[in-house]
Amino acid sequence: MNREKFDFIESRLTYGTIGGRFVKGENPFIEEAYQRVAVDHLLRVVGIEYDDLLIMSDVDEIPSAHTINLLRWCDGPPPIVYLNFKNYLYSFEFNLDHKSWRASVHQYQKDKTRYVHYRQSDYLLADSGWHCSFCFRKISDFVFKMKAYSHADRVRFTHHLDPKRIQKVIYNGANLYDMLPEEYTYRELIGKMRPIPHLYSAVHVPWYLLNNAEKYKYLLPGKCIREDG
Repeated sequence: MNREKFDFIESRLTYGTIGGRFVKGENPFIEEAYQRVAVDHLLRVVGIEYDDLLIMSDVDEIPSAHTINLLRWCDGPPPIVYLNFKNYLYSFEFNLDHKSWRASVHQYQKDKTRYVHYRQSDYLLADSGWHCSFCFRKISDFVFKMKAYSHADRVRFTHHLDPKRIQKVIYNGANLYDMLPEEYTYRELIGKMRPIPHLYSAVHVPWYLLNNAEKYKYLLPGKCIREDG
């Protein structure tokens, strides 16, 4: 659907498709692992080579350009470096914390490097990008993800999917599932048992966002009202 947006780099893109398994009653993370194995295969298809830099991240985990250039130009970086991102929810108005770390950059090693999403190294590069979770344009996109992704079991009540409720939750920086925060200490848990404070500055958001502010205004502070469709 969006392929034309990448025409400027078409010659360097390789597309792959994989049919989902979707076994009823199966843990959804098994499906996720199956798709990561498919990514490993696709990397070999495109001809990845020894010591190439491989970025492993979800689509909402965005490394900054200066982070990638630093690792490209650095002489002898660690084989695996994790990227510490500023963690945002719904838009760049709600800075949840600075603890997103799952995205990583690997020096590719044949028969050794695998596409995974857990910690394999203690090297962490601070302030290296942004993680913007549930940063969608339309309310329907929120409903789709809440029903479809790996944590769909968190939708415990039908009113969780009510568009008016979702818009109110986004506006207030509250929790879509009416759940307690996922934290490991009582201090952190208590500190997050409230809506996320609003930010009113666009400092340190992605430069592309500022250059296309009208198109992506729903991601900027003060513009959190979403489209209904």
